[in-house]
Amino acid sequence: MHVSTTTRRSGENEYKAVLLRRSYRQDGKVKKETLANLSHLPAEAIDAIRAVLRGETLINARDAFEIERSLPAGHVTAALTMARRLELAKLLDRSPCRERDLCLAMIVGRVIGPGSKLGMVRTLGQSTLASELGVEGADEDDLYAAMDWLLERQTLIEDRLAARHLHDGEMVLYDVSSSYFEGRTCPLGKRGYSRDGKPGLLQIIYGLLCDTDGRPVAVEVFTGECHDDKTLPAQVAKLKDRFGLARVTVVADRGMVTKANIEQLTTTDGVDWITALKAPTIKKLARSGIFQPSLFDEQNLGEITDVAEFPGERLIVCRNPLIGAQRARKRTELLAATEIDLAAIAHRVSAGTLSGADQIGLATGPALKRYRMKKHFETTITDTTFTYKRKHDEIAAEAALDGFYILRTSLTETDLSTGDVVRAYKNLEQAETAFGSLKGPDLQIRPIHHHLPDRVRAHVLICMLAYYLTWHLKAAWKPLLFTDEHRPTSPDPVAKAVRSDSAQHKAQTKRTSTGQPAHSYRTLLTELATQTRNTTRLHGQASTFEKLTQPTALQAQALDLAAHAPVTVDP
Repeated sequence: MHVSTTTRRSGENEYKAVLLRRSYRQDGKVKKETLANLSHLPAEAIDAIRAVLRGETLINARDAFEIERSLPAGHVTAALTMARRLELAKLLDRSPCRERDLCLAMIVGRVIGPGSKLGMVRTLGQSTLASELGVEGADEDDLYAAMDWLLERQTLIEDRLAARHLHDGEMVLYDVSSSYFEGRTCPLGKRGYSRDGKPGLLQIIYGLLCDTDGRPVAVEVFTGECHDDKTLPAQVAKLKDRFGLARVTVVADRGMVTKANIEQLTTTDGVDWITALKAPTIKKLARSGIFQPSLFDEQNLGEITDVAEFPGERLIVCRNPLIGAQRARKRTELLAATEIDLAAIAHRVSAGTLSGADQIGLATGPALKRYRMKKHFETTITDTTFTYKRKHDEIAAEAALDGFYILRTSLTETDLSTGDVVRAYKNLEQAETAFGSLKGPDLQIRPIHHHLPDRVRAHVLICMLAYYLTWHLKAAWKPLLFTDEHRPTSPDPVAKAVRSDSAQHKAQTKRTSTGQPAHSYRTLLTELATQTRNTTRLHGQASTFEKLTQPTALQAQALDLAAHAPVTVDP
């Protein structure tokens, strides 16, 4: 039997027929018989019949290939694409080596799957990252050795980042945060003010320098008991001496700039600063009459002068009614909660179950400290009585300052307008965003498991470089994320920031401008990870080949954005 194709023409039309035929001999003559018309069958079925008639063995398509392994690849491709565009490997060291590849793997690995170094080893084996960077088989000891290698190059790395992103006259953001330890043997770990809400654990302090757009440039680790203001002088020296900036403006939080620091900043040539006054200082100005809150009933921005206390400085008063209402509401709630605790103590005293001035005082102290309302209550304690009342005058005086904050700067009006000073200080939120990413699910800098001080410093440096990569990925993927692509600049610098119409549309519809589902940064990485690299074996053969699955439209767009986003690299 065989399959034959016949063609006949009728006028301008051509007709083809695919027939199953057999040949046989009868009376010494070869004759042909049509067994079936196969024209209606699909081409692959006809080819299969031809193959069977030729004596070939057919295999079910599902059995022709064996997928030996499938590894997540899309998120690795995206992160490495951006890392290569940023010349991140060259930033670590100019010469290729295994340590450099391992450090790049740890940086990218923290972006795609943050965790411990043991978890990093698993990440290398559970994605295409190890094979992409040629670090297959690396174990924890290899990673620790690479961390030691990296720390030796921290100064050069920060210098290169500063050369990329900091220039004379640049405005630099500086802030500090803390992260806690699991363990008690590291000399850097000390008890201090815990921003993580874990006062019983040891912690470290780390200060982060960013450019005005929020890109991290340098990080430094301090012992856990170190006060914020003690970290600033080293950063000023770093900006001037190491980075060689002739003129720079440091924007720092109010807890950073003490009188001693102001004196150092003032006497350091080419350094200006923007910060804010603490609440007690604002109260002092209000009591002295230099600052009169009533003058800001019709305006929310103005400048005042205090030559005696702040010579050569501009004091910029800002009033935000929304913050004022929030603080008033919170105070009311905390006062009420404190009164509930105090009323319970008064009930115990009147019932005779609590007596003695010392015992009553021991019970009253924690109740007043619990919500930090001690300053707003007056208590009277004897051996058998306990009474309390609110300090209405003090409460009213504090309420009059709700919503007010005062900025201080060494910049003149010629250097920077009043509104731009406010915008510059509010831009410090970029550093807060960095800490949120470092501590949150993006990078998970905490808890810290290392015991050696240099390993802790190397861990923080890796996290900072991972945030550098994350910052650029988030910037490139703005069209796909809920992030505002074009955040409008408000004409009122004090007013609450508003989102653009396109960002509000994304938030309401949960879709981008192209109609695709909008994502958060982490869900987009998860979506990219569904693009896999499959190791496949042909039936009956020992050799294998690897092939990526075709990217979805969203994955293709994310990869394209990472490949073409504008970046700044070494000149």
